[in-house]
Amino acid sequence: LVPLPSSPPSAPTCRGLAPSLPEQGQVNTSGPKLPLATLHPASSSCAAMARIFSVLLLSLLLLLHSSGVLGAPPQPRGTLCRTKPTDLVFIIDSSRSVRPHEFEKIKVFVSQVIEGLDVGPNSTRVGVINYASAVKNEFSLKTYHTKAGLLQAVRRIEPLSTGTMTGLAIQFAISRAFSDSEGGRARSPNFNKVAIVVTDGRPQDGVQDVAARARAAGIEIFAIGVGRVDMHTLRQMASEPLDDHVDYVESYSVIEKLTHKFQEAFCVVSDLCATGDHDCEQVCVSTPGAYRCACKEGFTLNSDGKTCSACSGGLGSALDLVFLIDGSKSVRPENFELVKKFINQIVDSLEVSDKQAQVGLVQYSSSVRQEFPLGQFKNKKDIKAAVKKMSYMEKGTMTGQALKYLVDSSFTVINGARPGVPKVGIVFTDGRSQDYITDAAKKAKDSGFRMFAVGVGNAVEDELREIASEPVAEHYFYTADFRTISKIGKKLQMKICVEEDPCECKSIVKFQSKVEDLINSLQQ
Repeated sequence: LVPLPSSPPSAPTCRGLAPSLPEQGQVNTSGPKLPLATLHPASSSCAAMARIFSVLLLSLLLLLHSSGVLGAPPQPRGTLCRTKPTDLVFIIDSSRSVRPHEFEKIKVFVSQVIEGLDVGPNSTRVGVINYASAVKNEFSLKTYHTKAGLLQAVRRIEPLSTGTMTGLAIQFAISRAFSDSEGGRARSPNFNKVAIVVTDGRPQDGVQDVAARARAAGIEIFAIGVGRVDMHTLRQMASEPLDDHVDYVESYSVIEKLTHKFQEAFCVVSDLCATGDHDCEQVCVSTPGAYRCACKEGFTLNSDGKTCSACSGGLGSALDLVFLIDGSKSVRPENFELVKKFINQIVDSLEVSDKQAQVGLVQYSSSVRQEFPLGQFKNKKDIKAAVKKMSYMEKGTMTGQALKYLVDSSFTVINGARPGVPKVGIVFTDGRSQDYITDAAKKAKDSGFRMFAVGVGNAVEDELREIASEPVAEHYFYTADFRTISKIGKKLQMKICVEEDPCECKSIVKFQSKVEDLINSLQQ
């Protein structure tokens, strides 16, 4: 490797492109492509640095190619996670309120969770209880010891279509489903006993006492509610902490979105970075039994040790950002508070000032209401305070009307927009629009606005894709649960900001430091 210069150049700036490090896990064996012929004639020191970095980076990439990133050999994602031995019993509601096609969605969800398990007599055993007014033991923990056998059995389950005796079903799980005679193993720290309850209504019997007995017997209970379920009942059933054990979805059509959560819950992770089970916004670096977070070139790790500052306040970071927030009745008051936290999470990543980022906020339901225009607030503190004070409209879902307002009003000079500054819109919705969105969505993108679409729960994915800018995969986000929108917020933080010009010599000096750190890691 060619040694790096001991001191950075001061004045000249490059007119070509500075080389950039590859994403973690990616290797470009052809080496960097640096257009040296386009360098400014006066920038001889930058040209010299660029040549040095070209040789250095090629050598570095060859090392990465042979040894894996940071000296670790590449490993396939699927082999990095195994499930802890578990006695798992699904307790599924098939009362008359669950329609046949909805019951099929439950079976798909159960099957997908099973797909992610290590099934066997000495690993994970699975049983299913089907209940309505009565309880039916579909199959026990001892019945099937292969994944294929379990999946075939799940496909054969039929709904009972009577009442909703949830307490009776939990009692059956305690007295029979987890018993020795049905394949249950004695209580031990070496494996888990888990029950997943799926229901869509208010039970016709009591659940609090029987659920407490189940938890006292060492059974961990996850409670999934659908549609008009009684949330108080879910909290009475579930284990602590409730945030991890109570889940809600608007309809059975999106219940399978929870599959990943349960696959993670049963996973014993050997590489937290490789399996995605971490909170790092940009780069995750594995350490034995743990991990640490890092940032991409041009970003700085924040004090929380997880997120990165996407906008560093350079000349290129001017931005006009408007949030378009669904305040319809389907959102519900408690979820609307989570939406406000989501907005402020993104605001936290911005450098707010007259010359940098400006933020506006619009709420819509059956009508459209501008909460505050671009530029009204000059700092993050005032913006976040205004967001927290926003009242919930709680009516319909006129997304098309809201998009038209964004185009015709929000990004106009009279409402604080600045000519020549990039315009970004973030549309947040949880349901199907009650009006036509195509024309307004197209006009927004044709006007040069960069549009992000964020959907939760019953949001219609086709509508979200229609709103999102190209490439759609980078501008469209969906989650089934309001409590997970903070993860989307982390992704948006790094996407909405306009980065600084990478051609300045100071960026090459940053690159030099990054390479030195990477070489040190390789040597270790």
